[in-house]
Amino acid sequence: MPLKKKIKKKIKKKAASLPVIGWREWVSFPDLGIDEIKAKVDTGARTSSLHISKAHLNRDSRKIEFMVHPKQRSSKPEIFASARVMEHRSVKSSNGESSLRPVIKTTLNIGGIKHDIELTLVNRDLMGFRLLLGREAIRKYYLVDTGKSFLTSKKAGVKK
Repeated sequence: MPLKKKIKKKIKKKAASLPVIGWREWVSFPDLGIDEIKAKVDTGARTSSLHISKAHLNRDSRKIEFMVHPKQRSSKPEIFASARVMEHRSVKSSNGESSLRPVIKTTLNIGGIKHDIELTLVNRDLMGFRLLLGREAIRKYYLVDTGKSFLTSKKAGVKK
């Protein structure tokens, strides 16, 4: 069998073993104390973004403290979180404007599968979802069925 066919076969076999998620899912961030937040899975976006407010960057810019409001269109509950800032990255939003955002590394949990992702922090008040999961967060871990939603249970750590 030619090498190209072997590689394609191996990729198909690997993809078939990945769990399937929908274009919307309940997820959690255990390191940040967020038990559940509704995410929009966006394979067109490279980076993932979490809605935050009341952010305070420490003097040395290595740690950020912030509030998370995990429920859409609500300021309650407020979850206080903090994380080490990896870097500040220029990110182009859906409206074409670029902004410099802090980037953190944290653990994502979808349906009991946990892995570390990079997450940009930004005010997403005007957006429909408090969390956008980009392709870098989901590649190698999940397949996305764009016609379905909530294929994992509301409690992100428990598979349906």
